[in-house]
Formats: sequence, structure tokens, C-alpha cells
Amino acid sequence: MYIPTLDSKLVGKVIADFRKRKNISQEVLSGLADIGRTHLSAIERGERKPTLETLYRISTALEVRMSDIIIEIEDNLM
Repeated sequence: MYIPTLDSKLVGKVIADFRKRKNISQEVLSGLADIGRTHLSAIERGERKPTLETLYRISTALEVRMSDIIIEIEDNLM
């Protein structure tokens, strides 16, 4: 039986791309999102998957809709 999973490296890459487009460092983004820099770094490297709460904090700090990040993740799945 096939059970689809979300590629954590893809999730991390999309988040990092959004951050880089805004020209924000991991240090600044983690502070704005109130998450640890090492946690953000692990998410961007694909070592951890963000919870919905963490994704919401990141998107709010980046001043984008959480759905925009999800749409980009989905677009890269295809």
C-alpha cells in the first residue's frame, strides 16, 4: 500500500527560498518568528518538518500567507 509523505527537504527549500527572496537572515527570521535559529536551520535543511504553528509563525514573519508557502510546496511536488 502506498502512503504518500511530504519531502522535508522540499519543505525546507521552499521556506529558505521565501526567506532569501525577502533578503532576511536565518537569525532575523527566527527572531521574528520566535523560534530557535537552530530549529529554523534544521527545517531549511530538511532535517525537521515544521508544525502548522511553526509554519504560521514563519509565514507571518515573512509577511506572506501560509497558503502561499504551501502552494509553492505543492507546485514543486508535480
